[in-house]
Amino acid sequence: MAVRDVLLYPDPRLKQVCAPAQPDQAQRAAADLLDTMRDLGHCVGIAAPQLGELVRVCVVDVSGHPRAESSNGELVLVNPRLVKAEGSEIAREGCLSIPELTANIRRATTIEVEHLGGTIESEGFEARCIQHEIDHLNGVLFLDRVASIVDDLFRRKRYG
Repeated sequence: MAVRDVLLYPDPRLKQVCAPAQPDQAQRAAADLLDTMRDLGHCVGIAAPQLGELVRVCVVDVSGHPRAESSNGELVLVNPRLVKAEGSEIAREGCLSIPELTANIRRATTIEVEHLGGTIESEGFEARCIQHEIDHLNGVLFLDRVASIVDDLFRRKRYG
Protein backbone atom coordinates (compact mmCIF):
# COMPACT_ATOMS: atom_id res chain seq x y z
CA MET A 1 0.00 0.00 0.00
CA ALA A 2 2.45 2.70 1.17
CA VAL A 3 5.81 3.32 2.77
CA ARG A 4 5.15 5.56 5.75
CA ASP A 5 7.20 7.79 8.03
CA VAL A 6 8.05 6.29 11.41
CA LEU A 7 7.01 8.33 14.45
CA LEU A 8 9.84 9.38 16.73
CA TYR A 9 9.86 9.55 20.52
CA PRO A 10 8.46 11.60 22.29
CA ASP A 11 5.40 11.52 20.00
CA PRO A 12 2.54 10.83 22.46
CA ARG A 13 0.94 8.22 20.16
CA LEU A 14 3.86 5.90 20.95
CA LYS A 15 2.71 5.72 24.58
CA GLN A 16 -0.95 4.90 23.91
CA VAL A 17 -2.52 1.48 24.31
CA CYS A 18 -3.86 0.34 20.94
CA ALA A 19 -7.42 -0.80 20.27
CA PRO A 20 -8.16 -4.24 18.82
CA ALA A 21 -7.89 -4.12 15.03
CA GLN A 22 -10.99 -4.64 12.93
CA PRO A 23 -10.52 -6.57 9.64
CA ASP A 24 -10.39 -3.52 7.36
CA GLN A 25 -7.98 -1.69 9.71
CA ALA A 26 -5.80 -4.79 10.07
CA GLN A 27 -5.44 -5.29 6.33
CA ARG A 28 -4.53 -1.64 5.64
CA ALA A 29 -2.16 -1.37 8.60
CA ALA A 30 -0.42 -4.67 7.79
CA ALA A 31 0.16 -3.64 4.18
CA ASP A 32 1.71 -0.31 5.21
CA LEU A 33 3.80 -1.97 7.93
CA LEU A 34 5.18 -4.55 5.50
CA ASP A 35 5.93 -1.92 2.85
CA THR A 36 7.69 0.28 5.41
CA MET A 37 9.66 -2.61 6.96
CA ARG A 38 10.83 -3.84 3.55
CA ASP A 39 11.77 -0.31 2.42
CA LEU A 40 13.94 0.29 5.48
CA GLY A 41 15.99 -2.82 4.73
CA HIS A 42 17.60 -3.14 8.16
CA CYS A 43 14.28 -3.44 10.00
CA VAL A 44 13.21 -6.71 11.72
CA GLY A 45 9.86 -5.49 13.04
CA ILE A 46 7.49 -2.56 13.28
CA ALA A 47 4.16 -1.92 14.98
CA ALA A 48 1.14 0.09 13.84
CA PRO A 49 1.50 2.87 16.46
CA GLN A 50 4.94 3.65 15.01
CA LEU A 51 3.05 4.71 11.87
CA GLY A 52 0.45 6.62 13.88
CA GLU A 53 -2.18 3.85 13.61
CA LEU A 54 -3.47 3.01 17.09
CA VAL A 55 -4.56 -0.55 16.30
CA ARG A 56 -3.11 -3.88 17.45
CA VAL A 57 -1.11 -4.93 14.38
CA CYS A 58 2.61 -5.58 14.06
CA VAL A 59 4.95 -7.33 11.65
CA VAL A 60 8.21 -9.18 12.31
CA ASP A 61 10.71 -10.84 9.99
CA VAL A 62 14.13 -11.86 11.30
CA SER A 63 14.95 -14.07 8.29
CA GLY A 64 18.61 -13.74 7.44
CA HIS A 65 19.46 -11.61 10.48
CA PRO A 66 22.79 -12.69 12.03
CA ARG A 67 21.31 -12.89 15.55
CA ALA A 68 18.41 -15.13 14.45
CA GLU A 69 19.02 -18.84 14.97
CA SER A 70 15.43 -19.64 14.02
CA SER A 71 12.62 -17.82 12.24
CA ASN A 72 8.93 -18.23 11.47
CA GLY A 73 9.48 -16.08 8.37
CA GLU A 74 7.46 -12.96 7.69
CA LEU A 75 4.88 -12.62 10.47
CA VAL A 76 1.79 -10.41 10.43
CA LEU A 77 0.33 -10.41 13.93
CA VAL A 78 -3.19 -9.00 14.29
CA ASN A 79 -4.43 -8.60 17.86
CA PRO A 80 -1.50 -10.61 19.26
CA ARG A 81 -1.50 -11.80 22.85
CA LEU A 82 1.45 -13.32 24.69
CA VAL A 83 0.10 -16.51 26.30
CA LYS A 84 3.32 -18.20 27.39
CA ALA A 85 6.77 -16.87 28.24
CA GLU A 86 9.71 -18.88 29.54
CA GLY A 87 13.37 -18.25 30.20
CA SER A 88 15.12 -14.95 30.59
CA GLU A 89 17.95 -13.19 28.81
CA ILE A 90 19.35 -9.67 28.78
CA ALA A 91 20.37 -8.41 25.34
CA ARG A 92 20.76 -5.13 23.46
CA GLU A 93 17.72 -3.64 21.72
CA GLY A 94 17.13 -0.66 19.51
CA CYS A 95 14.02 0.89 18.02
CA LEU A 96 13.15 2.81 14.85
CA SER A 97 11.25 5.32 17.00
CA ILE A 98 14.28 5.96 19.24
CA PRO A 99 17.08 5.90 16.66
CA GLU A 100 19.87 7.40 18.77
CA LEU A 101 19.75 4.91 21.67
CA THR A 102 20.04 1.21 22.44
CA ALA A 103 19.64 -0.56 25.77
CA ASN A 104 20.12 -3.84 27.58
CA ILE A 105 16.64 -5.30 28.07
CA ARG A 106 15.50 -8.49 29.82
CA ARG A 107 13.08 -10.61 27.75
CA ALA A 108 11.71 -14.15 27.78
CA THR A 109 13.67 -16.53 25.53
CA THR A 110 10.75 -18.74 24.45
CA ILE A 111 7.21 -17.48 23.85
CA GLU A 112 3.83 -18.50 22.53
CA VAL A 113 1.59 -15.88 20.93
CA GLU A 114 -2.07 -16.13 19.98
CA HIS A 115 -3.22 -13.83 17.18
CA LEU A 116 -5.99 -13.59 14.62
CA GLY A 117 -4.19 -16.07 12.36
CA GLY A 118 -3.64 -18.72 15.04
CA THR A 119 -0.82 -19.48 17.46
CA ILE A 120 2.93 -19.32 16.95
CA GLU A 121 5.87 -20.40 19.04
CA SER A 122 9.10 -18.46 18.89
CA GLU A 123 12.50 -18.42 20.56
CA GLY A 124 15.66 -16.40 20.79
CA PHE A 125 16.05 -13.23 18.76
CA GLU A 126 12.69 -13.61 17.02
CA ALA A 127 10.94 -13.99 20.39
CA ARG A 128 12.69 -10.81 21.58
CA CYS A 129 11.52 -8.91 18.49
CA ILE A 130 7.92 -10.10 18.87
CA GLN A 131 7.87 -9.05 22.53
CA HIS A 132 9.29 -5.64 21.57
CA GLU A 133 6.54 -5.11 18.97
CA ILE A 134 3.75 -6.29 21.30
CA ASP A 135 5.08 -3.79 23.85
CA HIS A 136 4.50 -1.04 21.25
CA LEU A 137 0.85 -2.12 21.03
CA ASN A 138 0.60 -1.66 24.80
CA GLY A 139 2.18 1.79 24.79
CA VAL A 140 5.46 0.46 26.22
CA LEU A 141 8.83 1.52 24.79
CA PHE A 142 12.11 -0.25 25.45
CA LEU A 143 13.14 2.79 27.52
CA ASP A 144 10.37 1.79 29.97
CA ARG A 145 12.13 -1.56 30.52
CA VAL A 146 15.65 -0.24 31.18
CA ALA A 147 16.83 -1.45 34.59
CA SER A 148 19.59 1.16 34.99
CA ILE A 149 19.90 4.38 32.97
CA VAL A 150 23.58 4.53 33.93
CA ASP A 151 24.55 0.92 33.16
CA ASP A 152 22.09 -0.23 30.49
CA LEU A 153 21.40 2.73 28.16
CA PHE A 154 23.78 3.55 25.28
CA ARG A 155 24.16 5.99 22.40
CA ARG A 156 23.80 4.06 19.14
CA LYS A 157 27.10 3.51 17.37
CA ARG A 158 27.30 4.81 13.83
CA TYR A 159 29.51 3.08 11.29
CA GLY A 160 30.79 4.44 7.99
